Amino acid sequence: MDQRSKDNNQGGKTILLFGREIPRSNLFRLAGLLVFFIILALSVAAVWPMINTLLTSGPEQLVQEIRSAGSMGVLMLLALQFVQILVVFIPGEVTQLAAGMMYGPWFGAFIIVVGCLASSAVIYQLVHRLGQPFVEDMVSTKYLEKFREFEQSGKLNTIVFILFLIPGLPKDVFTYLVPLTRMPMKTYLTIITIARFPGIIMSTYAASGFMDGNIESSIAILVVLALIAGLAIIFKDKLLALIQKKGKNE
Repeated sequence: MDQRSKDNNQGGKTILLFGREIPRSNLFRLAGLLVFFIILALSVAAVWPMINTLLTSGPEQLVQEIRSAGSMGVLMLLALQFVQILVVFIPGEVTQLAAGMMYGPWFGAFIIVVGCLASSAVIYQLVHRLGQPFVEDMVSTKYLEKFREFEQSGKLNTIVFILFLIPGLPKDVFTYLVPLTRMPMKTYLTIITIARFPGIIMSTYAASGFMDGNIESSIAILVVLALIAGLAIIFKDKLLALIQKKGKNE
């Protein structure tokens, strides 16, 4: 086959860049990754004062700062929750407590859920367009093979629901890994939202209780959540193996 035939077969699938032929798909992925990091950097820069307050002074100081912003406080908290999902090192439970302290259990939970939905939808679209290399640059993929096996078991939906339901498991990492499976986005968003909600409402309810003077009930809720989360963190590998085995047996 001569050079002209090769060029015709390629059909414009490569781009000449600095004297080298680069697959067009790779270039688009690189551009998408660059755009994502730019958006991420701008988002983090916009909410960094809140992140810094959250990590250094705790939720009480963050509550005061957002409350002082008036009606803009809702947007500030929503932005913080959005970035929290994208940047996996930010503790999600603390933003939930802040939401409950400021806006009560139900409206606070609503803000958190909206932030989770928006960021999870963005992550799903990015992962589907940029593929596994993008995920490998963002999070540890030690669980990736397990998710492949979950999918092969035919019980992926049920297993993902359980993983997002249990406090303490790395849900933000799972948010990047699940879109690598064939689960549709609508199913993905529905499952993780329903599964996250019990933990979110318990956190916001406990935080609201502290503000209303219901100290004992709030402490009891947080102790239960902490115990479940602690056990999940300690035994997460065994738990994943048990869930995987159950999926295969069924």
